[in-house]
Order: sequence, then C-alpha cells, then structure tokens
Amino acid sequence: MLALDKSNFEEEVKSGEGYVFVDYWSEGCEPCKALMPDVHKLAETYGENMKFCSMDITKARRLAIKEKVLGLPTLAVYKDGEKIDEIIKDDATIPNIEAMIKKYV
Repeated sequence: MLALDKSNFEEEVKSGEGYVFVDYWSEGCEPCKALMPDVHKLAETYGENMKFCSMDITKARRLAIKEKVLGLPTLAVYKDGEKIDEIIKDDATIPNIEAMIKKYV
C-alpha cells in the first residue's frame, strides 16, 4: 500500500489514471486500525487491477476535508481522479469493502 500525504496525493490519486483505492485513517481511530490488516490483504489480492493507498488524515486534515472525509473509517475508490464510491463509518466492514472493490476490478 502506498502511503499518501499532502505532497503526493495530487499526483497519485487526482492525476492518476484508472482506479485508485484510498484508505483514510488515523492513529486514534480504533476501527480503522482493526480493518487495516484485512485491507492490506485485499490490496494483495486485487492490487494488479487497482492502485491501493492509505492516508493518515492527521497529517493532511485540510486535504481530507476537501475530499469530504468527515468521519472514519472512510474507504474510497477514485477513477481518473474523481471519487466514484466510498464506504464510511459503520458500513466499513471487510465484506462491504471487498464488494466495493469487486465492482471496479
């Protein structure tokens, strides 16, 4: 998984081509940390068809707000720089996340 921050988000996600998965998380978000190992497994499984990235929003708060990340966990799919799908908060379960990924790979 590629770690995102303010310096590379534009290049890797907004200017990227194809599908990009972004796991928005923070150190203080226990559900985020609980999901992380399984999200990394999904990245290994589907990584050939989609770029997988994660971003600690505490290091890029304005950017997260600009991307309308208003709660955690938030997991989003972008296509050609546009957010096209996301799963947030209580809906952020591994079966739901995998189903979202499968729609685009």
